[in-house]
Amino acid sequence: MTGITRGSRGPGGQPLRVLVAGGGIAGQALAYWLTRGGHRVTVAERAPVLRDTGAQVDLRGQGIEAVRRMGLLDAVRRKLVDEAGVAFIDAHGRPRATIMANTSGKGRQTLTSEYEIMRGDLVRILHDATKDDTEYVFGVGVEGFEQDAGEVVGHFSDGSARTFDLLIGADGQGSRIRRAILPQGLDPYWRTGIHMAYWFVPRIASDSNIRDTCMVPGGRQIMRRSHSPSETQVYFVLREESAEASAVHRAPVEDRHAFWASRFRDAGWQTERFVEGMRTSPFFYSQEVVQVRTDTWSKGRVVLAGDAAHCASPYSGMGVSGGLVGAHVLAGEINRHPGDLPTALARYDRVLRPFVDEIQGQVNPRLLRLGLPMTRRAIDAFQATTALACFLRIPDLAARLATRDRGGAWELPEDPAPAGPA
Repeated sequence: MTGITRGSRGPGGQPLRVLVAGGGIAGQALAYWLTRGGHRVTVAERAPVLRDTGAQVDLRGQGIEAVRRMGLLDAVRRKLVDEAGVAFIDAHGRPRATIMANTSGKGRQTLTSEYEIMRGDLVRILHDATKDDTEYVFGVGVEGFEQDAGEVVGHFSDGSARTFDLLIGADGQGSRIRRAILPQGLDPYWRTGIHMAYWFVPRIASDSNIRDTCMVPGGRQIMRRSHSPSETQVYFVLREESAEASAVHRAPVEDRHAFWASRFRDAGWQTERFVEGMRTSPFFYSQEVVQVRTDTWSKGRVVLAGDAAHCASPYSGMGVSGGLVGAHVLAGEINRHPGDLPTALARYDRVLRPFVDEIQGQVNPRLLRLGLPMTRRAIDAFQATTALACFLRIPDLAARLATRDRGGAWELPEDPAPAGPA
């Protein structure tokens, strides 16, 4: 890696040298806004190539507005997944209740968003918008850092080191940067007692554009959603509080396959098809469903962003939107206060914290457990209640008449810098 000549910085907004650890959605959104603020941005991504894999994600509320302000909403629309709604099915695959997406453009998104997109497509859109102005370094992670009042030195996995004015840890839920700035022994994870795995299988004729959700006794759930003519996504969700379940996500992939196959062996429906497809899938991921909650987002010239700072979990529906919004706020404060980073980082925390509290607070473990019943009787009661609500059009009316989405009344601050064409 080559060095960068130190540039002038000050209250007039001269360029900063910024190192972003992590080239995911939050990291690339930061690169977008910071380069437009005139700063020189290096994104160090541990993966050897752009991490443009992953399952389906969605945009909601302030996240949609954040993408619109980047001038990328049309590009996102061109890549949207056709998911019309969510069906709760029985063990034979028959729908008991279906909640459709709210496509009115008003109110609140339902269980499926009007803006569903594959993570890889969103990553590529952001990369195309930033690659000409940002230095991307792949196959090199940020292993550590040292800092003083004037600069921060990033130490990389290839043994090199470089000097920057600011280090942003956008390195995900398991962030190394976060571990380095938090007090030793502090656990930032707020656990839900739920685990999830997902992968791709070949699509078959019966796989429709309605997401299927099958509840299985024992606190288990199977979801199927199809994103292309040839591929279908499979999700296994498990309600379990055990050391084995928490540890398996760090195990070799063969052990993870065996764990999930054993937990769902008697689940019925299309389990055999899905487990067989798991073993040959080009993509497989499993995780414990957690939130990252910490009172500390920065220390000196080092600051956290995205899931590293405030992972809200998949059940918030605002994970990707939260990362985009957080990047918008952090870049805006840096661009407005380039010569006073303590003020910029303090304002980032003060402005964003209410939004993060809102989206994290909407994840209620008790309500999550209602969607993962332990008994057949509880499953039947859930499906009967949901069917009645759909017959009365309650979910549709509630979504259309809602005055705000999952991010609440919090409003996205002013633009961090001039964006591209709308």
